[in-house]
Amino acid sequence: MTDLPSLRETLDAHGLSAKKSFGQHFLLDLNVTRKIVRLAGPFDGRAVIEVGPGPGGLTRALLESDAGPVVLVEKDPRFLPLLSELDDGSGRLTIVQADALKVKEADLVSGPAHLVSNLPYNVGTALLIKWLTGPWLPHSLTLMFQKEVAERVAAAPGDDAYGRLAVIAQAVCTARIVMHLPAAAFTPPPKVASAVVHLVPLDERPSPERLKSLERVTAAAFGQRRKMLRSSLKQLGGAALCEAAGIEPDARAETIDVAGFLRLADALPA
Repeated sequence: MTDLPSLRETLDAHGLSAKKSFGQHFLLDLNVTRKIVRLAGPFDGRAVIEVGPGPGGLTRALLESDAGPVVLVEKDPRFLPLLSELDDGSGRLTIVQADALKVKEADLVSGPAHLVSNLPYNVGTALLIKWLTGPWLPHSLTLMFQKEVAERVAAAPGDDAYGRLAVIAQAVCTARIVMHLPAAAFTPPPKVASAVVHLVPLDERPSPERLKSLERVTAAAFGQRRKMLRSSLKQLGGAALCEAAGIEPDARAETIDVAGFLRLADALPA
């Protein structure tokens, strides 16, 4: 891949720039994209899906790695010619023009696969929820978010950022922030800093029904996070629900750990 022009030169050659409506911010420093790929691996020949590759900075690093097939899901048709220039004809790279929120990942890869992406800011959270609660779960997820969203994914009980996203993410995966990036690392620079989160699915994933119950409980509990659970969960059973789950009804949502929320979900009336 060393004989390719720089990412900035490639963008200029194609007359391309980031589209605000798609939440695009490009990483053009290959040293940074290579580091993200190192943090995501090793892949041991397994497939990797990348959502929103844009000019292909992460894609180049993935193609240099020990990944097997690399599948790109790009919604913006402007980038397809540019990305196709990375295809060496070996069949390893597949480019799919599609909305990642609507794609069925199981149709794109066979066997366990990793997700590695600098996610478009305007759909990052929705995509994460899709992967956490949907029918297809990757081998691991290494995802770039706005720093505030990354903190909400990896937060612990008692943290300011702890809320619904942390509970759902950590009921399914271990989650930790592995890298911070300043706004200046991107073109164009966003208004906020970014961070990379590495998520690895737990050996036992809650059933779809249990996750639906967990979503209901966390939506109610954190929808009124300053209130005691007996009040915020009133519509779902209030104090009686808390007592059935072994949770203090006077506690507030931000103090309850993932195991506690799973007990609340299990105690919901059928």
